[in-house]
Amino acid sequence: MKRAPPMSSPNPETPSDSPADPAPKPTRRTFTTEYRNRILDEYNNAPHGEKSAVVRREGLYQSQLREWAQARTAAAGKSRPKAVAHPDTDAATRKEMARLTRENARLAKQLTQTEAALEIMGKLHVLLESISESTDTPPLPKTH
Repeated sequence: MKRAPPMSSPNPETPSDSPADPAPKPTRRTFTTEYRNRILDEYNNAPHGEKSAVVRREGLYQSQLREWAQARTAAAGKSRPKAVAHPDTDAATRKEMARLTRENARLAKQLTQTEAALEIMGKLHVLLESISESTDTPPLPKTH
């Protein structure tokens, strides 16, 4: 496969900012705190289904908004709330929990027994079917 020869500028001594340069180096966008807060507020107040329109219109990414929201929360001194410690449960609640735990164990045991019985019945059905097919006697007519 032939490759095209490398592009050379008409005048090799021209700087890289010449018109032959295909694209200038992009500059990094910076956002002020006011802009970030305005966009975050607009995004948070947008109805469901229109949030992505805000992001597209501004040429942003969801990850940027997440980072901005985390930074704003941290700056405001609002850390994620810790789990609330539950007060000691009263005696009635503990008694109910113990009863439900026992019932759960009983039902789990019953389920295991039922599943085992169904498995045995399935195997028995297959065995009886194979015995029935191997006999030469025709089946008895059903009487109602």
